[in-house]
Amino acid sequence: MRIGPIVFLWLLFFTLLVSCTDKKLPETTARDAGTPAYGDAIIIGSIGEPSTLVPILASDSASRDIAALIYNGLVRYDKNLKLEGELAESWDVSRDGLTITFHLRKGVTWHDGHPFTSRDVLYTYRVTIDPKTPTAYAENFKQVKRAEALDPYTFRVTYDKPFAPALESWDQSILPAHLLEGKDITKSELSRNPVGTGPYKFKEWTAGQQLVLESNHHYFEGRPRIDRYVYRIIPDSSTMYMELKAGGLDYMGLSPVQYQRQTDTPEFLSRFNKYRYPASVYTYLGYNLRHPLFRDKRVRQAMSSAINKDEIIQGVLLGMGQVAHGPYKPGTWPHKTDIGDFDYNPDRARKLLAEAGWQLNSAGMLVKDGKPFSFTILTNQGNDLRLKTALIIQQRLKAVGINVKVRVVEWASFLKNFIDKGDFEAIIMGWSIPPDPDLFDVWHSSKTGPRELNFIGFKNREVDQLIEEGRSTFDLKERKRCYFRIQDILAEEQPYTFLYVPDALPTVNARFRGIEPAPAGIMYNFIRWYVPKEEQLY
Repeated sequence: MRIGPIVFLWLLFFTLLVSCTDKKLPETTARDAGTPAYGDAIIIGSIGEPSTLVPILASDSASRDIAALIYNGLVRYDKNLKLEGELAESWDVSRDGLTITFHLRKGVTWHDGHPFTSRDVLYTYRVTIDPKTPTAYAENFKQVKRAEALDPYTFRVTYDKPFAPALESWDQSILPAHLLEGKDITKSELSRNPVGTGPYKFKEWTAGQQLVLESNHHYFEGRPRIDRYVYRIIPDSSTMYMELKAGGLDYMGLSPVQYQRQTDTPEFLSRFNKYRYPASVYTYLGYNLRHPLFRDKRVRQAMSSAINKDEIIQGVLLGMGQVAHGPYKPGTWPHKTDIGDFDYNPDRARKLLAEAGWQLNSAGMLVKDGKPFSFTILTNQGNDLRLKTALIIQQRLKAVGINVKVRVVEWASFLKNFIDKGDFEAIIMGWSIPPDPDLFDVWHSSKTGPRELNFIGFKNREVDQLIEEGRSTFDLKERKRCYFRIQDILAEEQPYTFLYVPDALPTVNARFRGIEPAPAGIMYNFIRWYVPKEEQLY
């Protein structure tokens, strides 16, 4: 791979990110590695069901989990969170950083046997930026001035100005042109019966129950060693844990209580390996800024002041997480350590609410213009941590005179009927934290439309400008200046109360070998996991 001198700054910020990434050793029982073999199945537990298996139409984690096994991008992050080629074998970047020429892998085929070529990449680019495609991911591709399929295995993109996430943006799943060109992608059968180039092929989807994938024996990186991937939908974490212990699951994410108090036994550790490392996600309480209750930033500041984040870390996560003060993972280069956030201070909360015109009535509840301060926090079914967090927040806000109701909604309905429509007052949700710090899709004011990711309706001209500046330079120092200032503004505006960055707590049946924890977690090398022949169950 040949790069221009400006683009060395791209590589520099990935190196800094990796050097700052924390990881903890797994809790495992020593076992002989055995002999690598093909076969067996892994059964994964999930609280959510995918919304669609056309990647550009989905924004939920369940859809992404499945799509990551079915599709490939041109590039991806390796175990150390450095960019490497996937469908692109290599690439050249011009000296000014404005042109990337991708050299695509030859001999790659779609699951139906059709050859993969630059035609597929060009189609994916065009359908993503098509105004008729309801996708949250178009903005990065809209920065492209010109996209060209120079020959079947050469694809070139040119930008009219520096765009820092340019190379990273091509990790987007590439779609099959021969099955989608000339058709309405929103009505494609690929939403339920996908065809990709990835390590696993779609087999079946039983709504509300499970999805089954089968290994792609012709995968360009080699046949995956695990033959089947079964994704079971179990909306309740406690039920999922019972299934795990009964042998109905091989993998799930444990809750802190399950990790610390229910699995620390010789019997469990003889059957399962446990892992713990800081997750690249944060959980937040988000306010619908279109709602009259939350338009005054003093009210949002008061809400954050009334919430004890340390209490949530200890009471909900059992200490297995960190307080979040902004949208970046602590310890990574974009994260600002000295943010002037609103920490727990109920007296300040009462003062701010009084300044905003809210007064306590005889019953100790806040009223303004004869109306009580009352709202509902929505969160999704099956995530016990979010429900417990909501209940703690409910009590803390009650202490300053705010009446809060908590409502739990089934995941698909939560997204379709409330989030996508902006029909909520406040929500508890989480965002993944990608390696590149660009915040456009979640925080830019142009992304507040239906099915877009700035669904709370946050609009701030300075933040817009800083986001645009941050993604329009390769200068790491300048990018850091932009993102540090954005964090200060978010801390002042409090559109979210940033709550916590949890530890990831996956557990995997001990018959699976080849798991190597890294900054990227444990799933990055899933196609190399295996079960020795004598231990295979399926």
